[in-house]
Amino acid sequence: MSAHALYVAAAYAITALVLAGLIGWILLDQRARKRELAELEAAGVKRRSDKTGAAKP
Repeated sequence: MSAHALYVAAAYAITALVLAGLIGWILLDQRARKRELAELEAAGVKRRSDKTGAAKP
């Protein structure tokens, strides 16, 4: 394997690892935000986007 091919393979491997890490981070953060939202809704806090029963001024 030439030095160029090794460089390209390493670049692809690093890129794949970074992308996998970012996707994992996003999924974990999404799970945490959903959990926080469920806790807030259980505590009676309503979303601003929830238009049910709310009259506009």
